[in-house]
Amino acid sequence: MTIKIGDRLPNAVFTTMTPDGPAARTTDEIFKGHKVVLFAVPGAFTPTCHRNHLPGFIARADEIKGKGVDTIAVTSVNDVFVMDAWEKDSKADGKILFLSDGSANFAKALGLQADMSDRNFGMRSKRYSMLVDDGVVMALNVEDSPGQADLSGAKMMLTQI
Repeated sequence: MTIKIGDRLPNAVFTTMTPDGPAARTTDEIFKGHKVVLFAVPGAFTPTCHRNHLPGFIARADEIKGKGVDTIAVTSVNDVFVMDAWEKDSKADGKILFLSDGSANFAKALGLQADMSDRNFGMRSKRYSMLVDDGVVMALNVEDSPGQADLSGAKMMLTQI
């Protein structure tokens, strides 16, 4: 079943990079008591994700946070080391929290997994964005195509906060 507006996020564990190395972060730690914009990409460094989707959120981070959002986070089915390299390469400068969903457990729990085996990518996440308030989905934008980032982009999210 696919998550929808009004649903509570499922319990999941992400991996983030810290100065001491990889660390587990739960959905409760990230979302409970916070307003969070979460967006998902099929893969770090892939063309649409790296050149369009992520840069829009970096460029508009101050605007988004100015509307009362505590955290902007991106998740992808990549390992924590790839996500850390992507954060550094994109010069996100702490504006975006990078969440590794390396085994697609979160994507599957949301019902937003995408089988991209035909492209040799394996199981990934669909491209989406959502506004989450205290763990409850308040807005949800899922792209029809992994190569599009219009519905799930920062510009659209700004209209929904």
